[in-house]
Amino acid sequence: MAAKTNPIPSVWARQPRESEQPALSRAAIVREAIAMLDAEGAEALSMRKLGSRLNAGATSLYRHVATKDELMELALDEIFGEIAVPAADGPDWRAAAAEAARSFRATVLRHPWMPALLGQAGLAYLGPNLISYSERLAALFTVAGFPEPSRAIDTLLSYTIGMSTTEAAWLTTVARSGETEAAFIARLMPAAQQVAAAHEHLAAAYADAAAATDPVELRNAKFAYGLEVFLDGLALRLPR
Repeated sequence: MAAKTNPIPSVWARQPRESEQPALSRAAIVREAIAMLDAEGAEALSMRKLGSRLNAGATSLYRHVATKDELMELALDEIFGEIAVPAADGPDWRAAAAEAARSFRATVLRHPWMPALLGQAGLAYLGPNLISYSERLAALFTVAGFPEPSRAIDTLLSYTIGMSTTEAAWLTTVARSGETEAAFIARLMPAAQQVAAAHEHLAAAYADAAAATDPVELRNAKFAYGLEVFLDGLALRLPR
């Protein structure tokens, strides 16, 4: 007797079920799930709560999405459709890579739950939007002439995901305080400066941060600086 094979744990690997409730579509379920994730985070999402928001029972949702993990896959792939990657044209690879990184960061800041789901929602990388995104990045670095385009992509994403995840976590903390970012920093800064006062270099860094009047501009500048450093290093990998 042949051994029973387990199904592939991914929404992309099975045929969708036919709906008995035409007004409720997979697209509508995913849109509402993303709205919940944006407002409350991944921990607050449940099929029961989602069904209530859609005026449908959890059983009705399961006709479209078999598990919560599948729902996370679908939501994640939908978000990847928002990330821009300019067309590959070789000489302008640097500007295109920078735009791709900025678009990824902006998407994470709109959907701060996104980084935590990367690699956790089944075989998420089978989704059509993510496949398209990966293909466009691969084309960008291949046309530019990088001998190992996948390494360039991995490094770009490592920097971008790392910076934007930290930034999204910070903004989530600020949002929970009920204050504006500027007000939150103004309340926090005196204590931070007092702790850093005995440390010469940290004290100088905190003084600079306290002098900044626009926290959004400061965050943008930090991301831009690191991105330029990364691209400088990556350019050295191009064959001469």
